Amino acid sequence: MFSTFLKSFRILLLPFALLYWMAVWLRNWMYDKKIFQSTSFGLPVICIGNLSVGGTGKSPMVEYLIVTLKDKYQIATLSRGYKRRTKGFALADENTTALDIGDEPMQFHLKFPGVPVAVGEERIVAIPQLLHQKPATQAIILDDAFQHRAITAGLNILLTDYNNLFTKDFYLPTGDLRDLKSSYKRADIIVVTKCKPGLSAEEANAIKEEISPQDGQELFFTSIKYGVPYHIISRKEYRLDKKTEVLLVAGIANPLPLKNMIEENSKAYFLSHFPDHHIFSIDDLKEIKKRFEKIEAAQKIILTTEKDAMRLIKFRDVLRDLPMYVIPIRHHFLFEKAETFNGIVINFIENFKREA
Repeated sequence: MFSTFLKSFRILLLPFALLYWMAVWLRNWMYDKKIFQSTSFGLPVICIGNLSVGGTGKSPMVEYLIVTLKDKYQIATLSRGYKRRTKGFALADENTTALDIGDEPMQFHLKFPGVPVAVGEERIVAIPQLLHQKPATQAIILDDAFQHRAITAGLNILLTDYNNLFTKDFYLPTGDLRDLKSSYKRADIIVVTKCKPGLSAEEANAIKEEISPQDGQELFFTSIKYGVPYHIISRKEYRLDKKTEVLLVAGIANPLPLKNMIEENSKAYFLSHFPDHHIFSIDDLKEIKKRFEKIEAAQKIILTTEKDAMRLIKFRDVLRDLPMYVIPIRHHFLFEKAETFNGIVINFIENFKREA
């Protein structure tokens, strides 16, 4: 009922959505006509982004690229650092917290300590600073920067959610689009994310017709692959089973795929949902513990996402004795297309090196 009310309310905001569309169209037109200038850099820059607000799997795609490239090249990541408490350029080090750089960059930093992780609102300023501090960098992955046209990336990877394709969406605040639908033409690769694992070739072809990729654009389909949950402090693994009841703590835009997975693999689940990128307080943690204690099952755990774990880890003294586990996720390319995708990315870097 609330969802229906929310959709009805957003329709009433249509005049504001039209004004938003006009502003976005004008901005893109100024870049297209070279009134606003865009800068390129003398090394491979890979941009990951989407046309909408909300989760399309950008962070798992950054991690997928890191895993694919880190043993071949000196790579670095650059993010905006959404909802951090600092401003300007920052490069993660051993003393960095999620409050300094944001939850997603902190996740990259902890999972891949050998990869430089930087943040900066103005990426055109942040890239020279990153290269100054890390001159051995051979390629940069820009996180959530597709609409950031002040930089011309060499390879643009556009993500769109299978359950909310950009072609069927509308502009903010009536819909979730923050960029023009036609901006998809600037992408080199389009990835339809969060597909059902059993997506058929016929369904994929129907989506391809819906998106209508341009000549030279590559289209891929991925599903979510969940890893084995691990304790937030000790990192001891826990395998879900039908005897376990789960309290899911999620501060992400779209927890539905995770809820579905837990529902299939546990006895029962309960949800404590927070806003996307929520900064957890000690009162939040007390409420989580109180709700967990009300679950009467003998076998029960708290489960959260890796992003949320970055904002909860500051309570490590409390969490040490709490059965809170973290569920990792990654992209799984459907139709055995992972090597094709990897080859395009690696060829881009190799050809750039030869041309440079």
